[in-house]
Amino acid sequence: MSLKIKKTKTGENKFIWKQIFQMHIRAFRIMNGYCPGMFPLMAVRAVWGALTPYIGIWLSAQLIGELSGARRMEEIRELVLLSLCSAIGIAVVGALLDRWQNVLSSTYWLNGRKLYIDKMRGMDYSLFDEQETKDRYSQINQAQNWSGWGIGRINGQFTNIISAVIRILGAVVLSVGLFTQKIPADYPYAFLNSPLAAVTVIALLLLLTFLAPACSAKGSSYWAQSGEEATFGNRVFTFFGWSAVYERHRKVDQRMYAQFPMIRYYMDQNKSFICGGRMSKMAKGVMGRWHALGGLLPQLFTGIVYLFVCVKAWAGAFGVGDVTQYIGAISALCGGVSSLVQTLGDMRNNAPYLEKCYEYLDLPNPMYQGSLTTEKRADRKYEVEFRNVTFRYPNAKTDSLKNVSVKFRIGERLAVVGQNGSGKTTFIKLLCRLYDPTEGEILLNGIDIRKYKYDDYMKIFSVVFQDFSLLSFPLGENVAAGKTYDAARVRDCLEKAGFGERLAAMPAGLDTYLYKDFKDTGVEVSGGEAQKIALARALYRDAPFIILDEPTAALDPIAEAEIYSHFNDIVGDKTAIYISHRLSSCRFCDEIMVFDGGTIVGQGTHEELLSDENGKYHELWFAQAQYYDKEEEKVG
Repeated sequence: MSLKIKKTKTGENKFIWKQIFQMHIRAFRIMNGYCPGMFPLMAVRAVWGALTPYIGIWLSAQLIGELSGARRMEEIRELVLLSLCSAIGIAVVGALLDRWQNVLSSTYWLNGRKLYIDKMRGMDYSLFDEQETKDRYSQINQAQNWSGWGIGRINGQFTNIISAVIRILGAVVLSVGLFTQKIPADYPYAFLNSPLAAVTVIALLLLLTFLAPACSAKGSSYWAQSGEEATFGNRVFTFFGWSAVYERHRKVDQRMYAQFPMIRYYMDQNKSFICGGRMSKMAKGVMGRWHALGGLLPQLFTGIVYLFVCVKAWAGAFGVGDVTQYIGAISALCGGVSSLVQTLGDMRNNAPYLEKCYEYLDLPNPMYQGSLTTEKRADRKYEVEFRNVTFRYPNAKTDSLKNVSVKFRIGERLAVVGQNGSGKTTFIKLLCRLYDPTEGEILLNGIDIRKYKYDDYMKIFSVVFQDFSLLSFPLGENVAAGKTYDAARVRDCLEKAGFGERLAAMPAGLDTYLYKDFKDTGVEVSGGEAQKIALARALYRDAPFIILDEPTAALDPIAEAEIYSHFNDIVGDKTAIYISHRLSSCRFCDEIMVFDGGTIVGQGTHEELLSDENGKYHELWFAQAQYYDKEEEKVG
């Protein structure tokens, strides 16, 4: 078995220049909004860096001209002093600008990531949860990590364009005399004074100036077109060369089962960045030839410049000092034009990656945003009804829920049971409006929940999902889900969730960091302890509805029994919805809903459902019955 990837034309350009400029202007506006003040400073730094070399070129020309001419000591002394002072001044100002720019740009990468984080935060969960959305974001990350393609590339392009334009303008000013100063008519090569000769030389120089970066850009285009293969190679290396070896949940298995040879085999199968791979062959072949030609043409340009300048100087058009000025100016002109053309080529190669960024950033939120405020009731008189609700996940072929109708009674304890894939978690996601029904409606106090303000509606639920997560922040902040909190209330919630004894042993109490990502003094918590913290977080929110999705799955039978024995005290007057695979833990609930195949196939108390010998609940109960006595024996 080998790892293969599908060859595509990722990076092949299909855009006209108007589109390319529009895409990059948009990228500039986006990053300028996230990094205020940085781009104006970069412009100042680029202008300064592009202009200051011409000061040295001009002063050097004046000094050499004086040394080869009148040799006036006072004039030479002034030129040397001026050169020294200008060099110091240029260095000091440049250093200050660099320092200032480094301070502002140090967060550029972070702000670039924040752009996508902000998009995620504002994205409908239903859209965020789609695999296609995750794939889009993954492609953006891979292109950025591989070679910096995407929106983040705009800062380098911006600097290069500003610098190139200024270098070109400065070079034109200093090199005008090369074509206007005449060779004496009685000297050889006087034909170089003709406008045709000047136009021919300029045209030849411009042709070489444009061709060199164009060749380099053409070579780079092959690299850009290898984006999919390169990013796949990065994924292989990251997974097999890093994640698979160092991640906690994988490294034990690798040692126990001696998986390293297998890992090495799959790493060796991918030849993205090694000799013999397609990119390596391109580098030695067509890509390498274009880059070689791009490197040769500037040398030809330099030879023509030296020949033209030296011939005119030898023929008497100007002195030795001017030779320095014109050669330096024309070389700088070549560098400026070359940099400009190369940056334009880079923009052209970057366009397909920008397109992927915008496809992600422009994803619309399909969920309707209501305007009604959820009623804040002191008596918690909230009633939720599912009315003929059907739901199918995007791109799925079958419905996950089919024509579900149910109404929650206030203050009841409701259990939702069923086998994996029966629709239990989907039912909860619809209740919390993480998704909207494909058909039917969900009502809160008789009003379609889509008419409520989204964030307002979410606040009536406290949920402990099966795949919950805790942050590597202090314990108290994890429970309160915020920087400021009521410490007494946090402790009370932790006590109710069964975490009191562990809290007493924590070195800094509620200020103890979880895990060691940000603090060496952080503590590791077990899966069961983490579940108790998540339960405390749900209690702290004090919402009218508390939803527990397998809340005790990681707890031992004794801890689980302790939670259930105090469940009514923990939940209080809230409406509690409890999802579980363990039917033995549902007996304390007022009502049990049995899901199977996306529909409710049974509803009632434990005794009512168990009495139906042909029912799904009866089947599931006795399939697990052999374990119940054993668990009760352990608890006892």
